[in-house]
Amino acid sequence: MKIHETLDAYIDAHTSEATAFLQSLIQEKSVQGNELGVQQLVTRKLESLGLRPDVWEPNAHELDGHPYYIPSRPAYKGSPNVVAVWKGTGGGKSIILNGHVDVVPEGDTAKWTQPPFGGTIVDGKMYGRGTTDMKGGNVSLMLALESLIRTGVRLKGDVIFESVVEEESGGTGTLATVLRGYKADAALIPEPTNMKLFVKQQGSMWFRITVEGRSAHGGTRYEGVSAIEKAILVHQAVLELEKKRNSRINDPLYAHIPIPVPINMGKIQGGSWPSSVADLVTVEGRIGVAPHESMQAVKDELKETLERVSAGDPWLKDHPVRLEFFGGQWVPNQLATDHPFTEVVVSTFEEIYHRPIAVEASPWGTDGGLLGRVGEIPTLVIGPGETRVAHYPDEFIQLSEVVLAARYFARIIAAWCEPTAS
Repeated sequence: MKIHETLDAYIDAHTSEATAFLQSLIQEKSVQGNELGVQQLVTRKLESLGLRPDVWEPNAHELDGHPYYIPSRPAYKGSPNVVAVWKGTGGGKSIILNGHVDVVPEGDTAKWTQPPFGGTIVDGKMYGRGTTDMKGGNVSLMLALESLIRTGVRLKGDVIFESVVEEESGGTGTLATVLRGYKADAALIPEPTNMKLFVKQQGSMWFRITVEGRSAHGGTRYEGVSAIEKAILVHQAVLELEKKRNSRINDPLYAHIPIPVPINMGKIQGGSWPSSVADLVTVEGRIGVAPHESMQAVKDELKETLERVSAGDPWLKDHPVRLEFFGGQWVPNQLATDHPFTEVVVSTFEEIYHRPIAVEASPWGTDGGLLGRVGEIPTLVIGPGETRVAHYPDEFIQLSEVVLAARYFARIIAAWCEPTAS
């Protein structure tokens, strides 16, 4: 029996166990700060495969000052990373399999028809927060790895499995793995792409704009300066910047996306009393970063836009708009379509799915930017599940997609890391 047939047969025979394992992962409510339980399950699974996981909590003091470190909290107690290395025999290319276990909160449970952390199965779908984003993809990777180990396959290259935290807050977990020394010749992240291949991914940054006004009684509002009215000027300028930035993008991989790098003004606060002129407005938002751009260049362009707004308004000239970047930050990334790893991922897809792979650019960020730009590791993103149900009530994944993706990933790993001669 050929190696591919052996791997497929193993995966098919162990589908029920993989489903039960995914269900146990979903039942662990691994929101930020509460990832210990799910990582313990991952650790035990890796140990059962004969691996020796490296388990550690990211150290905020060691990370502090790194240009790509965005702290989401002062310490990461109870939020460990888990990394295990399946050593190859030597002489082959290595691969990192990277997936995050942190999930966003469930939100209003009244909007769910299934328990958010129940892992309920209905008509071949498993429901629960994290099924699609991205524990389903993680289980596909683990089942693929298990099939290789259990069937006695030996590979020349190392396989490094990374179960990380903090992706939803900007990537502290993955950054910590890179700085700990985990590197490879390629990396694969099974984020929910509906099995489209993302060779490029947008980055993004959160920003805060502060607009100052002058308070006055609402009955004589002409004696004050409304920060709300000045914030409207700012908003208009930001929308114009968005148009300008997107007009420069002429990439066929973004052809299906109306706004490749959006600027979203997502939160606004201002004023203190209905009968008073608002003297302060703060606006928080997210600015997209194209795959080819630097984070600093995008920061500078937004800063220059706000400086022009301030210079062109008599009030704002003396009370300039303030800008700061805070919180979440996702690094952009790209990999050439003719890179050897891309070619393996593309050719293997047609073997499993019997159709050409869809190659696109991602409208959102992943930890791939950290692996690609900080770790200098060629990184691709492809996985089961659909983004449209991630972060939504009744998040789900088709269990058949998890199994089929496991077959696909097993073949990618074998092709890239190269089996030893039997």
